[in-house]
Amino acid sequence: MSDRKRDMAIPSGRTMPSEERLTPPVWPEGRTAPPNGRFSLIGTRTRKIEGLAKATGQAIYADDIRLPRMLHAKLLRSIHAHARIRAIDASVALAMPGVHAVITGKDLPEFYGIIPWTQDEQALCEEKARYVGDAIAAVAAETELLAEEALRAIRVDYEPLPAVMSIDEALAHPERRVNEKSAEGNISKQVHLAFGDVEAGLAASAATVEAEYWYEGSTHTPIEPHCCVADFDSAGLLTLWSSTQVAHYLHRDLARVLKLPTERIRVIQPVVGGAFGGKSEPFSLEFCAAKLAMITGRPVKILYTREEVFYAHRGRHPMRMRYRTGVTREGKLTAVDAKIAIDGGAYSSFGLVTTYYSGQLLTAPYEMPAYRFDSTRVFTNKPCCGPKRGHGSVQPRFAFECQLDKLAEAVGLDPIELRRRNLMPANSRTVNGMRVTSNGFPLCLDAVERASGWRDKFRRLPYGRGVGIAGSMYISGTNYCIYPNEMPQSGVQLKLDRSGRATVFCGASDIGQGSDSLLALIVCEELGLTLRDVRVVAADTDLTPVDLGSYSSRETFMVGNACLDAARKLRHEIAETLARRWGCARDQVVLANGVACSTRDAAKETASVREAFQWTEARIGTLGSVGWYQTPKLGGDYRGGTIGASPAYSFTAHVVEVDCDPETGFVEVKKVWIAHDCGRALSPVAVEGQMEGSAYMGLAEALLEEQVFKPAAPHHGPGLHHGPSLLDYRIPTSLDVPEFMSIIIESLDPEGPYGAKEAGEGPLHPSIPALANAIYDALGIRCDALPFSPPRIMQLLAAGDARARWAAARPKVLARAAMTDAKRAR
Repeated sequence: MSDRKRDMAIPSGRTMPSEERLTPPVWPEGRTAPPNGRFSLIGTRTRKIEGLAKATGQAIYADDIRLPRMLHAKLLRSIHAHARIRAIDASVALAMPGVHAVITGKDLPEFYGIIPWTQDEQALCEEKARYVGDAIAAVAAETELLAEEALRAIRVDYEPLPAVMSIDEALAHPERRVNEKSAEGNISKQVHLAFGDVEAGLAASAATVEAEYWYEGSTHTPIEPHCCVADFDSAGLLTLWSSTQVAHYLHRDLARVLKLPTERIRVIQPVVGGAFGGKSEPFSLEFCAAKLAMITGRPVKILYTREEVFYAHRGRHPMRMRYRTGVTREGKLTAVDAKIAIDGGAYSSFGLVTTYYSGQLLTAPYEMPAYRFDSTRVFTNKPCCGPKRGHGSVQPRFAFECQLDKLAEAVGLDPIELRRRNLMPANSRTVNGMRVTSNGFPLCLDAVERASGWRDKFRRLPYGRGVGIAGSMYISGTNYCIYPNEMPQSGVQLKLDRSGRATVFCGASDIGQGSDSLLALIVCEELGLTLRDVRVVAADTDLTPVDLGSYSSRETFMVGNACLDAARKLRHEIAETLARRWGCARDQVVLANGVACSTRDAAKETASVREAFQWTEARIGTLGSVGWYQTPKLGGDYRGGTIGASPAYSFTAHVVEVDCDPETGFVEVKKVWIAHDCGRALSPVAVEGQMEGSAYMGLAEALLEEQVFKPAAPHHGPGLHHGPSLLDYRIPTSLDVPEFMSIIIESLDPEGPYGAKEAGEGPLHPSIPALANAIYDALGIRCDALPFSPPRIMQLLAAGDARARWAAARPKVLARAAMTDAKRAR
């Protein structure tokens, strides 16, 4: 059950100028304004356009695709965490009836990787396996069962090597080189950046807090496993259907690895059953299915098992973080110093970006006079980590928001009050040079404080019960494409039919977040159509303009702006046609709910939208348009200064209320209040769904999830997953989910489509630290390591007199809060 409220914040000031770059037209009415003076669909509680097909089983997922003569393929995976591959004998497998082909690393030798500067993976390991589950060979056969039997017939001669299974081992043993592409030992990436005089700031502080935090790794657990189908036709055209969320990047890497021209490859994304970042780069199955289809001349499908999904991974990086933070007696931050060690697994993936994000995305929504971070990502012999919802910044946000609560206690301030005293304003820059336009974070704090009854609960509830607060910010898309170029980040083609229908073509990847519905909503709003009158064709590299994919919460801002650009071009032509026909001004023409009319005389000057389309086609010809979006140049003027730069940032605040059992260590989350500044909520239902889904995932990581691996034992070596199934890997069921209250804050970003910003990842960040801070309010223990499981809670309770600390924490804060209230009253 969810209570829902909406607040409005109007941004003050003007957007700061940025260096000129390719940008879409600036419309006279601005990007935030409704087309007819008021909205007809935007901001209303509409359905998702694909929702009915999913609910009734009509949606087509990758595994639903069946092609004539289709073969099934399976991947042979390493049984060792670290081993040299001396030889592979597939002769027995190849001799089995119904087995059509076996490929190994020698058939796909090209290295690839989502980041052009760190391409260190092969579709199949050629010389060395780097984790248990690393793909070594692939078999194509008539059935899945036969392919699995053929895998068991392949003999691999391994030379086991010493494995590196932790951050400390990676740093201590550079000679045990996990990844030969590393420039130094087991270092994947190092970033050291400093802004201002950190040591002077800490020295001048009235109070400093130094603490170490551990964030355990977790994985995505989408409902749909990875799946693809490849078909190589007689004309030499490769078509790949894949449950990817980055069709464009997959298209490019297929060409690279298979040595095919990009124009001979078509990538189609069917309906995707969840991803959360876990399908945001190419995987072995796509290359292997394509290569096997090319060899056999028959379509090939590969469907991962649930166990394979756990080993494919690309989930949340484990991080060890040490923070030193200072504050004045009045509660103003003086300096922040961070040292972060990141376990990246065996390959780079998005690791270069992760290492920067771990520091770059911490500098709002609070002003920091001085900030320094030193982040090191290391290679280990475990499945590769990558981007999971809130990529790279969830872990540091957990640590820093816990730091803020400790600082508040040190100077006797209410945690919300301390955060208020450090708020950064709208239309400003962070200490590391990131431009902030709209900023509804102050209203987010106000909203959760009011809705949760914070002042009646904080430090006032009985032992075992408590509330905690945390805040955050997140990007609305990245400033630059993953590979350097000056072309638009997103494009849309729009076609209007004489029947009154519209078809939108866009490369955007809908992975459940509703980007298809976003396109339809904007077209309906601009052209006066209803949702059933719009068809969306998405993520087909043959048919749709390029969109870079569904990652970094970019779709609403970037795809939305591209669609708005295309729709407004046609709307202006239609309005011009009607203005000429009726003799009115163009801005007097209204298109809404299937009807066109003028505000001058709506009774006489009226027509259907279908007629308006036909009259416009008669005036200018076939109706079609293109729209696109490219970010302005953003970021700081230093190496890495563009990583973390975004055209807009969302802001979030959470209050979590808990009921903890000191006898068992069990933590029950009773309710979560979520206030999220999404600019403008184009679809409030979708925004609320993203807010609640984000909070759910954050709480799951905090309380339950662990992507951990077994040490060596007498019957197996190191590196086996502790429980690669949905039975053993614990995620919350519907019975474990608390009550959520979603509060939408609308700050109307001047550059977003109708003022919109992201809502898909930002709302996850505060849930973990807010829960940790609530546990401290309830029990007097600091949960600085994830997960907050009953054994860990009991261990913390046994480590000291928690109840005495709980009692001692109350009088000072309550007295200071009373003084603050008195000052406000005066």
